[in-house]
Amino acid sequence: MSITLLAVVVALVLGHVAPTLVAGLRQYGWFAHWTGWLGRQAQGWEFWRGRYGIVLALLPPLLLVGLVQWVWRLPWMGLFDLLFGVVALVYAWGPRDLDVDVEAIIDSDDPEARRIAIADLWPSDAQPSSEGPALVEAVFRSALQRWFGVVFWFLLLGPAGALLYRLAELAAQHGETYGLPEANAAGARVLRALLEWPVAQLMTWSMALVGNFDVVYQAWRSNGGNRLQLDSGFLGAAARASVRSELAEEAQEYAEEGMVQVLPELPELRDAMSLAWRVLLLWLAVLAVLVIAGWVS
Repeated sequence: MSITLLAVVVALVLGHVAPTLVAGLRQYGWFAHWTGWLGRQAQGWEFWRGRYGIVLALLPPLLLVGLVQWVWRLPWMGLFDLLFGVVALVYAWGPRDLDVDVEAIIDSDDPEARRIAIADLWPSDAQPSSEGPALVEAVFRSALQRWFGVVFWFLLLGPAGALLYRLAELAAQHGETYGLPEANAAGARVLRALLEWPVAQLMTWSMALVGNFDVVYQAWRSNGGNRLQLDSGFLGAAARASVRSELAEEAQEYAEEGMVQVLPELPELRDAMSLAWRVLLLWLAVLAVLVIAGWVS
């Protein structure tokens, strides 16, 4: 857990102080080449063309990372284990920095530049929208795919877990580009949904703790969060409800004080990013408490 905490901090810091270095590190072209080569070699394999065929693409890199992870977990390899964990999480993080993309939208004065910035915020397999509630959902969908999904599976499975989530997410988003057969790509999307569902649940409950609990709970329940299904749409609904509630409370406070509220541009987007930061800080605080408790015990 201490490695997870340190690695998240390093990933956030590097994204701001050395964005060029991080962008050069987070290259996944090798996975596209690998799936393309595998597709050419396995054209006649029924398994590759089926919904479980993505396993053939994921298993070799995950086994390699898992082997290195196991070797460096030996007692005399503590420093290497730490460095490997940090590098793995930094590599799987992103690949774009969420807060940088949000700031680019807010700071854009040119309509075309803002349109491009909004497209960068949305996942590539989603239809971009510039509406306020849609941008709130985009922030949390991107937060799940760029931050929380990686952290959750890193915490459970180490570097192999972080890489598992990132590769599954890439295969689900870019299945056609990567040359995956139709059923194979559909299986990748199911795998991504399976990996994201518990993360979305934890994010929603964290949002309830740092925001309006009743509003988030009602949105979560109304949108199927209490049902065992792979649809994570409840996360976006809870985020929209929470942001709407916070903006309404802020407006009411201004009215009670007899002040005229001057809303900044894109208030929903600003509040959504603030909410995402609070959720991330809650996760880091819980990790820090667990680390301290482990040291004390």
